[in-house]
Amino acid sequence: MPAIQKREFKEQYNIPMYFNAEVARLADISRYRVRRWLEGYVFKLESGQRRQRPVVQRAWQDQTYPHYASFLDLVDLLFVKRFLDYGVSLQKLRKALDEAKEILGTDHFARQSFFTDGKNICLEVKKSGKEKGEAFLELLSGGQWVISNVIKQLAHQIDFDKTTELACRWFPAEGNRKVVLDPLVSFGRPIIIGKGITTENIFDLFIAEGETIQPVCNWMDLSSEEVEAAVNFEKSLTI
Repeated sequence: MPAIQKREFKEQYNIPMYFNAEVARLADISRYRVRRWLEGYVFKLESGQRRQRPVVQRAWQDQTYPHYASFLDLVDLLFVKRFLDYGVSLQKLRKALDEAKEILGTDHFARQSFFTDGKNICLEVKKSGKEKGEAFLELLSGGQWVISNVIKQLAHQIDFDKTTELACRWFPAEGNRKVVLDPLVSFGRPIIIGKGITTENIFDLFIAEGETIQPVCNWMDLSSEEVEAAVNFEKSLTI
């Protein structure tokens, strides 16, 4: 791939394309949390005010879009939410990402190397020499190695780029890979994979056709399974 195409490919994942409210809707995270995790916040102390930095460090700093997230930001938030579900604190998340940045030079949780065992955050590391192979380094432990079979991969709904290991596609409906968010297709909107038709457009036509599937299949050249997947996904976003 020519250098300019590589650069454009990488930048597409960092373009601010999702408004905070849309991020909240897609990731099932409150708008309050989305804003705090992406933008940080100020809190009061007896000695004055203190600013808490964001959990997700956005690669772009254009203040023209202060309340927007990129695709990688969106996936980072999914990782943060999942880590919290496993009982990892935000304070530990911030420290772990700082440590991982020193090891891998990454600003993102949205990569294939992050795992958790329910208590700790681990980083998959390629080892060389006598210890050649794969191992898992427990972050914030002073370099303790942990056993890989107790680690659960967080990213079972995410495809990763083989070169960068960063997230490149997200399948938001668990157990169904017909709906995908791909920042290289339809500007990252949820679509039917391989068709490029947004689930929103499919759902709108479904409603217009009296909530019957076959006319939508005929108009959009989709299977009934694809239409059902789009409709169910859009209904799941209704708050």
